[in-house]
Amino acid sequence: MLNKVPEVTIWFWVIKILCTTVGESFADWINMNLGVGLINTALIFTVVLAGVLGWQLSTKRYIPFVYWLTVVVVSVTGTLYTDILTDSQGVPLALSSSVFAGLLAVVFGVWYARERTLSVHSIVTRPRELFYWLAVLVTFALGTATGDWTLELTGWTPDVSVLLPLGLIVAIVFAWRLGANAVLSFWLAYILTRPLGANLGDWLGSAGSDGGLGLGTAATSVIFLAAILATVLYLTFSRSDVIETTDPIPRAANPARERIMLGYYAVVAVAAAALLVWAHQRPHAAAAGEDGAPAPVTAHLTPMQATSSFAPAEIAKFRTIASDTLTKLNSGDQAAATARVADLETAWDDDQPTLEPKNEQAWHFLDSEIDQVLTALRAPNPDQATEVKALNTLLTSLG
Repeated sequence: MLNKVPEVTIWFWVIKILCTTVGESFADWINMNLGVGLINTALIFTVVLAGVLGWQLSTKRYIPFVYWLTVVVVSVTGTLYTDILTDSQGVPLALSSSVFAGLLAVVFGVWYARERTLSVHSIVTRPRELFYWLAVLVTFALGTATGDWTLELTGWTPDVSVLLPLGLIVAIVFAWRLGANAVLSFWLAYILTRPLGANLGDWLGSAGSDGGLGLGTAATSVIFLAAILATVLYLTFSRSDVIETTDPIPRAANPARERIMLGYYAVVAVAAAALLVWAHQRPHAAAAGEDGAPAPVTAHLTPMQATSSFAPAEIAKFRTIASDTLTKLNSGDQAAATARVADLETAWDDDQPTLEPKNEQAWHFLDSEIDQVLTALRAPNPDQATEVKALNTLLTSLG
C-alpha cells in the first residue's frame, strides 16, 4: 500500500487553505440561506463525511480528488461541531479550545504509542490512516475554536484577523527551514490553516462596512471551489505531490538544532499571547461618556446570558419579527423584509426604558446585534448573505 497522503509541498498548503475557506463559506451558506439550522446542517455533513471517508479508506493509493474532497468535508464537519458547542450549547470558546487541545494531545499520544511516528509521510497502513483523519478532524475543531476565541478577545475585523495566523504560519516555515522538527512544524501549521482559511473567507464575503470585500458567501464559495478544482486537476495530471516510497519515515538531521528551534517556537507562542492580551485590552478599554462614566462594554454573551434577565414574552416578540424578516428575505422580497425590520427597531426602542435597567450588558449586546441587522438591510446595495448572517446571529442570541 502506497502512502495515502500527498507530498507536503507548496501545493499542499495552497489547496489546504482553499479547502478550508470554501468549506467554511459553503457551510455558512447552507446554514443561513436554506434555513436548515446548525444542528441539522451538522447531521447532514456527518453523514456525508461517513460516505466520503469510506471512499477515501477504500482507495489503495493517494487519489487527489478523493483525498481533497475528504479534507473539505472534514473541514466543514469539524467547524460545525465547534459551532454547535458555542452557539447552541453556550460553551465558552476558551473551554472548547482547551477541550479540543486536550483531545488532540490524546489522539497524538495514542497514535505515537502504537505506531512510533506521527509523520504524514508514513500513512501506509489502515490504523495510521484512521489516526490521521481523526487528528485532522480534531485540528479543524480546535482551529475553529481558537480562531473564534481570538476574534472574541480582540474584536479584529476580517481584514486584520487574517494577519495573525498568516504571520504564525510564516514563522513556522522559517523555523522548519532552519531545522525545526518537521512533524511538529507540519501539525502546527495544519492547525493554523483553519483560522487562516476561515478569516480569508470572512474577509472576502463580509460587507465593506465590516472590513470585508463584500463578495458574499456564495460568490466566495464558487471562486474558491473553482480554484480547488483547477489545482486538483493539475496535481492529478502532474503527479507532483505523489509519494512513491512506502518507507518514508524521516530521520532527524540535527537533533540539537531541533531543540534550539523548540525554544524559538516557545518565544513565538509567548509573543503571540502577548499580542492577544494587548489587543484584548484595547477594544475593552473604558471610554468616558458624557458624564465621565465608563461606556458600557459589549462582550460576547451566550443566548442564556443575553435573554435570561428579560421576560420570555418580550424576547419572543423580537424573535418573531426577526424570523418574519428572514422568511421574507429568503423568499426574495427585499422590500417586505426591509419594511418588517422597521417593526423590530420600533419595538426595541419602545422597550428600552424597561429592558435596559434589568441588565445593561445584555441590552447593549442585543442592541449591537440588532444594529447589525438594521445596517445590513438598509445598506444602499444590500447583500443578502450579509443580511441573512446578521439575522441568524440575532436569532441565535435570542434563543
